Amino acid sequence: MKTKKDGEKKLKYEKELAKLQVELVKLQEWIKQKGLRVVVIFEGRDAAGKGGAIKRITECLNPRICRVVALGTPTDKEKTQWYFQRYVPHLPAAGEMVLFDRSWYNRAGVERVMGFCTEEQYQEFMRSCPEFECMLVRSGIVLIKYWFSVSDDEQEKRFKARIEDPTKRWKLSPMDLEARSKWVDYSKAKDKMFAVCDIPQARWNVVNADNKKRARLNCIHDLLTKIPYKDLTPAPIKLPPKQKRRGYVRPPLTDQLFVPEVY
Repeated sequence: MKTKKDGEKKLKYEKELAKLQVELVKLQEWIKQKGLRVVVIFEGRDAAGKGGAIKRITECLNPRICRVVALGTPTDKEKTQWYFQRYVPHLPAAGEMVLFDRSWYNRAGVERVMGFCTEEQYQEFMRSCPEFECMLVRSGIVLIKYWFSVSDDEQEKRFKARIEDPTKRWKLSPMDLEARSKWVDYSKAKDKMFAVCDIPQARWNVVNADNKKRARLNCIHDLLTKIPYKDLTPAPIKLPPKQKRRGYVRPPLTDQLFVPEVY
Protein backbone atom coordinates (compact mmCIF):
# COMPACT_ATOMS: atom_id res chain seq x y z
CA MET A 1 0.00 0.00 0.00
CA LYS A 2 1.33 3.43 -0.96
CA THR A 3 1.84 5.86 1.88
CA LYS A 4 1.65 9.64 2.10
CA LYS A 5 5.43 9.72 1.99
CA ASP A 6 5.38 7.80 -1.29
CA GLY A 7 2.98 10.35 -2.71
CA GLU A 8 5.24 13.21 -1.64
CA LYS A 9 8.25 11.53 -3.25
CA LYS A 10 6.33 11.05 -6.48
CA LEU A 11 5.21 14.68 -6.51
CA LYS A 12 8.76 15.87 -5.90
CA TYR A 13 10.03 13.65 -8.71
CA GLU A 14 7.39 14.91 -11.13
CA LYS A 15 8.15 18.55 -10.30
CA GLU A 16 11.87 18.04 -10.78
CA LEU A 17 11.30 16.13 -14.02
CA ALA A 18 9.07 18.91 -15.33
CA LYS A 19 11.80 21.50 -14.64
CA LEU A 20 14.42 19.41 -16.40
CA GLN A 21 12.14 18.83 -19.38
CA VAL A 22 11.72 22.58 -19.79
CA GLU A 23 15.51 22.85 -19.94
CA LEU A 24 15.60 20.04 -22.51
CA VAL A 25 13.30 22.10 -24.73
CA LYS A 26 15.73 25.02 -24.40
CA LEU A 27 18.62 22.71 -25.27
CA GLN A 28 16.68 21.44 -28.29
CA GLU A 29 16.24 25.00 -29.56
CA TRP A 30 19.95 25.66 -29.07
CA ILE A 31 20.87 22.52 -31.02
CA LYS A 32 18.53 23.59 -33.83
CA GLN A 33 19.68 27.21 -33.99
CA LYS A 34 23.39 26.42 -33.77
CA GLY A 35 23.25 23.46 -36.14
CA LEU A 36 24.79 21.06 -33.64
CA ARG A 37 24.99 17.33 -34.29
CA VAL A 38 24.49 15.35 -31.10
CA VAL A 39 24.68 11.59 -30.53
CA VAL A 40 23.70 10.12 -27.16
CA ILE A 41 24.29 6.40 -26.57
CA PHE A 42 22.38 4.44 -23.94
CA GLU A 43 23.82 1.09 -22.90
CA GLY A 44 23.55 -1.21 -19.90
CA ARG A 45 22.12 -4.51 -18.78
CA ASP A 46 18.59 -5.59 -19.59
CA ALA A 47 15.98 -3.81 -17.42
CA ALA A 48 18.53 -1.21 -16.32
CA GLY A 49 16.12 1.62 -17.17
CA LYS A 50 17.53 2.89 -20.47
CA GLY A 51 14.15 2.97 -22.18
CA GLY A 52 12.51 4.87 -19.33
CA ALA A 53 15.20 7.53 -19.39
CA ILE A 54 14.94 7.91 -23.17
CA LYS A 55 11.17 8.22 -22.93
CA ARG A 56 11.41 11.06 -20.40
CA ILE A 57 14.01 12.87 -22.49
CA THR A 58 11.98 12.73 -25.70
CA GLU A 59 8.55 13.22 -24.09
CA CYS A 60 8.43 16.98 -24.68
CA LEU A 61 10.80 17.29 -27.61
CA ASN A 62 10.20 17.68 -31.34
CA PRO A 63 10.67 14.26 -33.00
CA ARG A 64 12.00 16.04 -36.09
CA ILE A 65 14.91 17.33 -34.02
CA CYS A 66 15.33 14.60 -31.41
CA ARG A 67 14.85 11.05 -32.64
CA VAL A 68 15.43 7.61 -31.19
CA VAL A 69 17.28 4.85 -33.04
CA ALA A 70 16.73 1.28 -31.85
CA LEU A 71 17.95 -1.13 -34.50
CA GLY A 72 16.78 -4.72 -34.60
CA THR A 73 18.65 -7.87 -35.52
CA PRO A 74 20.87 -7.27 -38.56
CA THR A 75 19.72 -8.79 -41.85
CA ASP A 76 21.79 -11.33 -43.76
CA LYS A 77 22.95 -8.52 -46.05
CA GLU A 78 23.88 -6.25 -43.13
CA LYS A 79 25.94 -9.04 -41.60
CA THR A 80 28.22 -8.89 -44.63
CA GLN A 81 28.72 -5.11 -44.38
CA TRP A 82 31.35 -3.17 -42.50
CA TYR A 83 30.13 -3.43 -38.92
CA PHE A 84 29.55 0.29 -38.34
CA GLN A 85 27.85 0.72 -41.73
CA ARG A 86 24.30 0.12 -40.48
CA TYR A 87 24.70 2.80 -37.81
CA VAL A 88 26.22 5.55 -39.97
CA PRO A 89 22.99 6.38 -41.89
CA HIS A 90 21.32 7.20 -38.57
CA LEU A 91 23.89 9.77 -37.49
CA PRO A 92 22.49 13.31 -37.11
CA ALA A 93 22.53 16.14 -39.60
CA ALA A 94 22.93 19.76 -38.47
CA GLY A 95 20.36 20.70 -35.84
CA GLU A 96 19.57 17.13 -34.79
CA MET A 97 20.05 14.98 -31.69
CA VAL A 98 19.95 11.20 -32.04
CA LEU A 99 19.47 8.88 -29.06
CA PHE A 100 20.73 5.34 -29.64
CA ASP A 101 18.77 2.82 -27.57
CA ARG A 102 21.64 0.36 -27.73
CA SER A 103 24.27 0.97 -30.35
CA TRP A 104 27.38 -0.40 -32.00
CA TYR A 105 28.36 -1.64 -28.55
CA ASN A 106 26.13 -4.67 -29.15
CA ARG A 107 29.26 -6.34 -30.53
CA ALA A 108 31.17 -5.83 -27.29
CA GLY A 109 28.24 -7.06 -25.21
CA VAL A 110 25.49 -9.38 -26.35
CA GLU A 111 27.23 -10.53 -29.53
CA ARG A 112 30.42 -11.31 -27.64
CA VAL A 113 28.74 -13.13 -24.74
CA MET A 114 26.14 -15.00 -26.80
CA GLY A 115 28.59 -16.02 -29.52
CA PHE A 116 26.89 -14.06 -32.31
CA CYS A 117 30.24 -12.85 -33.62
CA THR A 118 33.58 -14.51 -34.15
CA GLU A 119 36.67 -13.85 -32.06
CA GLU A 120 38.21 -12.06 -35.05
CA GLN A 121 35.14 -9.80 -35.44
CA TYR A 122 35.19 -8.97 -31.74
CA GLN A 123 38.89 -8.11 -31.73
CA GLU A 124 38.46 -5.96 -34.82
CA PHE A 125 35.63 -4.07 -33.12
CA MET A 126 37.79 -3.41 -30.06
CA ARG A 127 40.51 -2.02 -32.33
CA SER A 128 38.15 0.00 -34.52
CA CYS A 129 35.63 1.41 -32.05
CA PRO A 130 37.90 4.02 -30.42
CA GLU A 131 39.09 5.12 -33.87
CA PHE A 132 35.52 5.30 -35.18
CA GLU A 133 34.40 7.44 -32.24
CA CYS A 134 37.41 9.72 -32.60
CA MET A 135 36.41 10.23 -36.23
CA LEU A 136 32.89 11.18 -35.17
CA VAL A 137 34.19 13.69 -32.64
CA ARG A 138 36.69 15.17 -35.10
CA SER A 139 33.88 15.63 -37.60
CA GLY A 140 32.13 17.89 -35.09
CA ILE A 141 29.62 15.43 -33.64
CA VAL A 142 28.98 15.77 -29.90
CA LEU A 143 29.20 12.16 -28.67
CA ILE A 144 27.82 11.36 -25.21
CA LYS A 145 27.75 7.81 -23.79
CA TYR A 146 25.70 6.58 -20.81
CA TRP A 147 25.99 3.21 -19.12
CA PHE A 148 23.06 2.34 -16.84
CA SER A 149 24.37 0.21 -13.99
CA VAL A 150 21.90 -2.03 -12.16
CA SER A 151 22.56 -4.60 -9.44
CA ASP A 152 21.83 -8.31 -9.74
CA ASP A 153 19.04 -8.17 -7.14
CA GLU A 154 17.36 -5.14 -8.69
CA GLN A 155 17.44 -6.64 -12.17
CA GLU A 156 15.81 -9.84 -10.87
CA LYS A 157 13.12 -7.76 -9.16
CA ARG A 158 12.36 -5.93 -12.42
CA PHE A 159 12.31 -9.15 -14.43
CA LYS A 160 9.73 -10.62 -12.04
CA ALA A 161 7.64 -7.46 -12.27
CA ARG A 162 7.64 -7.75 -16.07
CA ILE A 163 6.55 -11.37 -15.90
CA GLU A 164 3.60 -10.45 -13.68
CA ASP A 165 2.51 -7.39 -15.70
CA PRO A 166 0.75 -8.24 -19.01
CA THR A 167 1.57 -4.76 -20.38
CA LYS A 168 5.29 -5.25 -19.79
CA ARG A 169 5.75 -8.94 -20.52
CA TRP A 170 6.79 -8.17 -24.11
CA LYS A 171 9.88 -6.43 -22.73
CA LEU A 172 11.22 -9.75 -21.48
CA SER A 173 12.68 -11.73 -24.38
CA PRO A 174 14.17 -15.24 -24.32
CA MET A 175 17.53 -13.51 -24.82
CA ASP A 176 17.01 -11.51 -21.61
CA LEU A 177 16.31 -14.70 -19.67
CA GLU A 178 19.37 -16.42 -21.07
CA ALA A 179 21.48 -13.38 -20.22
CA ARG A 180 20.61 -13.88 -16.54
CA SER A 181 22.59 -17.12 -16.58
CA LYS A 182 25.59 -15.27 -18.00
CA TRP A 183 25.73 -12.38 -15.53
CA VAL A 184 29.46 -12.79 -14.85
CA ASP A 185 30.27 -13.15 -18.57
CA TYR A 186 28.48 -9.87 -19.25
CA SER A 187 30.37 -8.22 -16.40
CA LYS A 188 33.70 -9.35 -17.86
CA ALA A 189 32.69 -8.16 -21.33
CA LYS A 190 31.65 -4.78 -19.96
CA ASP A 191 34.92 -4.39 -18.05
CA LYS A 192 36.98 -5.13 -21.17
CA MET A 193 34.87 -2.76 -23.24
CA PHE A 194 35.33 0.04 -20.70
CA ALA A 195 39.07 -0.56 -20.58
CA VAL A 196 39.36 -0.04 -24.34
CA CYS A 197 36.50 2.31 -25.26
CA ASP A 198 36.41 4.74 -22.33
CA ILE A 199 38.53 7.20 -24.28
CA PRO A 200 39.23 10.88 -23.45
CA GLN A 201 37.32 12.01 -26.55
CA ALA A 202 34.20 10.06 -25.52
CA ARG A 203 34.09 9.01 -21.88
CA TRP A 204 31.54 6.56 -20.48
CA ASN A 205 29.18 8.22 -18.01
CA VAL A 206 27.92 5.62 -15.53
CA VAL A 207 24.41 6.10 -14.15
CA ASN A 208 23.54 4.37 -10.88
CA ALA A 209 20.21 2.91 -11.98
CA ASP A 210 18.97 0.87 -9.02
CA ASN A 211 16.47 3.67 -8.40
CA LYS A 212 14.76 4.34 -11.73
CA LYS A 213 13.43 7.81 -10.98
CA ARG A 214 16.68 9.10 -9.54
CA ALA A 215 18.55 7.59 -12.49
CA ARG A 216 16.32 9.44 -14.96
CA LEU A 217 16.75 12.76 -13.19
CA ASN A 218 20.52 12.33 -12.83
CA CYS A 219 20.92 11.34 -16.46
CA ILE A 220 18.89 14.27 -17.80
CA HIS A 221 20.66 16.71 -15.47
CA ASP A 222 24.04 15.43 -16.64
CA LEU A 223 23.01 15.60 -20.30
CA LEU A 224 22.10 19.27 -19.84
CA THR A 225 25.59 19.96 -18.51
CA LYS A 226 27.32 18.27 -21.44
CA ILE A 227 26.25 20.92 -23.98
CA PRO A 228 26.56 24.56 -22.90
CA TYR A 229 23.39 26.29 -24.10
CA LYS A 230 21.51 29.54 -23.75
CA ASP A 231 17.79 30.18 -23.52
CA LEU A 232 16.63 30.94 -27.05
CA THR A 233 12.94 30.81 -26.19
CA PRO A 234 11.13 32.94 -28.81
CA ALA A 235 9.05 35.98 -27.89
CA PRO A 236 5.52 35.31 -26.56
CA ILE A 237 3.23 34.05 -29.29
CA LYS A 238 0.08 36.02 -30.06
CA LEU A 239 -2.82 33.95 -31.37
CA PRO A 240 -4.27 35.51 -34.55
CA PRO A 241 -8.04 36.00 -34.83
CA LYS A 242 -10.01 33.15 -36.35
CA GLN A 243 -11.07 33.56 -39.97
CA LYS A 244 -14.69 34.56 -40.40
CA ARG A 245 -17.10 32.02 -41.86
CA ARG A 246 -18.19 34.16 -44.85
CA GLY A 247 -20.90 31.83 -46.02
CA TYR A 248 -19.19 28.55 -45.05
CA VAL A 249 -21.70 25.84 -44.04
CA ARG A 250 -20.45 22.65 -42.48
CA PRO A 251 -21.74 19.43 -44.11
CA PRO A 252 -24.32 17.45 -42.09
CA LEU A 253 -22.73 15.43 -39.27
CA THR A 254 -24.77 12.43 -40.42
CA ASP A 255 -22.54 12.24 -43.52
CA GLN A 256 -19.50 11.42 -41.38
CA LEU A 257 -18.47 8.21 -39.63
CA PHE A 258 -17.82 8.93 -35.95
CA VAL A 259 -15.99 6.73 -33.47
CA PRO A 260 -18.50 5.24 -30.99
CA GLU A 261 -18.41 7.10 -27.67
CA VAL A 262 -17.96 4.09 -25.44
CA TYR A 263 -16.44 6.20 -22.66
